[in-house]
Amino acid sequence: MTVVHIPSPLFSYTSDRAKVSATGATLNEILIDLDRQFPGFRFRVVDEQDRIRPTILFYVGGEVTRTLARSIGASDEVHIIAALSGG
Repeated sequence: MTVVHIPSPLFSYTSDRAKVSATGATLNEILIDLDRQFPGFRFRVVDEQDRIRPTILFYVGGEVTRTLARSIGASDEVHIIAALSGG
């Protein structure tokens, strides 16, 4: 299981949980598992063309990634960062 750190703007999808667990060998598989557990979650971070939304950053094992194919290691944690927007 991989620990996934959720940003506060997405707490409403995870029952107000800041940390959740998911399984998968890639970032995409992690997001699919999160969407299974928390319906609608994946669409908030990935668009209709299967691209990471521009306002979302993923850190995997302490490194920024912009690809859903990024491998997830056994000891990796995933941090989702949501950029603030508005005016």
